[in-house]
Amino acid sequence: MNPVILFDGECNFCDSSVQFIIKRDPKGLFRFASLQSPTGQEFQKKYQVPGNIDSIVLLENGKAYYKSAAALRICSHLKGAWKLFYGLVIVPRFIRNTAYDFIAKNRYKWFGKKEESCMLPSPSIRKRFL
Repeated sequence: MNPVILFDGECNFCDSSVQFIIKRDPKGLFRFASLQSPTGQEFQKKYQVPGNIDSIVLLENGKAYYKSAAALRICSHLKGAWKLFYGLVIVPRFIRNTAYDFIAKNRYKWFGKKEESCMLPSPSIRKRFL
């Protein structure tokens, strides 16, 4: 099964992050589902994702990765120099997650929430959303 990225479907920053990943994942490795969707809810139950997680979640090789661990693992699969960011795994998790939590806590204030309308992706991109 391809890795699945669960994201906050109401967050503009998260939506931009998904678009960023799609542009740098030309092989179409990643699949996507919002945390709020029925599919996202099913994955959360299956992988026992804690209910208070509202950040990005990467489901890969039967495991769930959260926060900075998820972001860095995603970077390791992207084309170009983005792979180099995976080297930040040597930074202790509590430091990485403190920075991640600061951004996550302020994401609605800085980037806003999505309105009801959203981008309609092309058929090739749409099939990557679960």
